[in-house]
Amino acid sequence: MTIAITRKISPRFNECEITHIERTPIDLNLARTQHTEYTHALATVGCQIIELPAEADLPDSVFVEDTAFILPEVAVITRPGADSRKPETESIIQALSSYRALVHVSAPATVDGGDVLVLGKNIYIGISTRSNNAAIRQIQDLLDNYGYQVVGVELRDCLHLKTAITQIDQKNLLINPKWVENFHFKDFDWIITDPSEPFAANCLPINNQIIFPSAFPKTRAKLESRGYKIQTVNVDELAKAEGAVTCCSLIIP
Repeated sequence: MTIAITRKISPRFNECEITHIERTPIDLNLARTQHTEYTHALATVGCQIIELPAEADLPDSVFVEDTAFILPEVAVITRPGADSRKPETESIIQALSSYRALVHVSAPATVDGGDVLVLGKNIYIGISTRSNNAAIRQIQDLLDNYGYQVVGVELRDCLHLKTAITQIDQKNLLINPKWVENFHFKDFDWIITDPSEPFAANCLPINNQIIFPSAFPKTRAKLESRGYKIQTVNVDELAKAEGAVTCCSLIIP
């Protein structure tokens, strides 16, 4: 069974890091309700949920994706770019150690899992305010023995690589081409987000279904027209913290 690791929302969620959007107040109770619905959606598409307790002093810690990325051979423990987020990896190390051998990114490298897009044996890392070139070199060294090629990708106007592009399946990517240097992905077919929905490129495919935000109906219609089965979730409050559907889980196939 597919495993999804999630974490409950910190009571200090309103103190989250904000980079590319204007800060607006987050309704903590509503955010928790939406996160619970998101967790239920993961279960609906066939995941076994491992829910970690809230980290009271780590405002962004609900976004567990940024602490690691998981490959068939190993899990890579990241070193988040924001200093306030670096302690988040401690509990993730414990949670993942039963499922994969672990390798660790270390200083001076910084990388958020949201900047990591794994497409087969190619790993693309967004060069962002959170992830640097030192991480590309270091991750290449860590994964050389497993045959991976690590490539840096330039971003524009967004927080993470997976804000601009995510994988739908083996052949197709969901992309906002205005936010990412897209020539890296010419061997894939693209579904381009509706121009009125620039944040709609983040989707979470699991077990032949796609978890997708209800806020982007036009892009959802594009996906459904291609025959994809969509499980919609409302993550509007989480989006106020620059969160999206991939951010709130670590998926272990």
